[in-house]
Amino acid sequence: MKLAKRILAALLAVAMVAVLFAGCTNGTEGTETKTLTMATNAEFPPYEYFENEKIVGIDAEIAQAICDKLGYELVIEHIDFDSIIPGIQGGKYDFGMAGLTVTEERLANVNFTQSYATGIQAIIVAEGSDIKTADDLFNGGITIGVQKGTTGDLYSTWDIEDEGLGTVERFNKGADAVMALTSGKVDCVVIDNEPAKVFVEKNAGLALLDTAYAEEEYAIAVGKDNEDLLKELDTALSELIADGTVQKIIDKYIPAE
Repeated sequence: MKLAKRILAALLAVAMVAVLFAGCTNGTEGTETKTLTMATNAEFPPYEYFENEKIVGIDAEIAQAICDKLGYELVIEHIDFDSIIPGIQGGKYDFGMAGLTVTEERLANVNFTQSYATGIQAIIVAEGSDIKTADDLFNGGITIGVQKGTTGDLYSTWDIEDEGLGTVERFNKGADAVMALTSGKVDCVVIDNEPAKVFVEKNAGLALLDTAYAEEEYAIAVGKDNEDLLKELDTALSELIADGTVQKIIDKYIPAE
């Protein structure tokens, strides 16, 4: 009887170990799953947006190509834009891609890889608006709509609001800022050029100014205490830029005009 109990106990122990082992593999015997979690805000087409409940876009595809090269499984988390940097700092996410521009303020909190794309901060106005160029934003009395925490927010705050030249209204989504413009609550919206094109196309009565507000470089954000991951991502990104993969992904979403 005691022997039977010992055998049963041994079998249960083996079974538990097998379950635990299976939980840390990717289906290939003896191989651990390595996962990287990317923080993004999927309200920024064509860089990241939802399609059939899946996050797709330029950043999503570049991140997947990097993870494929490095042997990681990619998990993408959709969160508020202004929660991305704090989430990376706190170790909740491994890296962030969301059309993130390298700024001095952000460099104080996270590290960045090399740039993989160039963005333009554009200005959306209502058709017939008195705002004809970017310089008109500095004439005073303008209310600018932005997505909270974006470089459009940062630049217009520094250049306009902090200088007493106008007011910046901040929204959780770029689409909310555009809705405020269509209803006359703001005079213009400062946002990245690519989503700006989409918003203008989908909302009658809006126009995109020919002059840009600013130009910027997008890069991948990584925690300051994660130098090894930063080197991994930067090396893989370099190779994907060199072999044309990154440009091919960008061209897929932003065809040459």
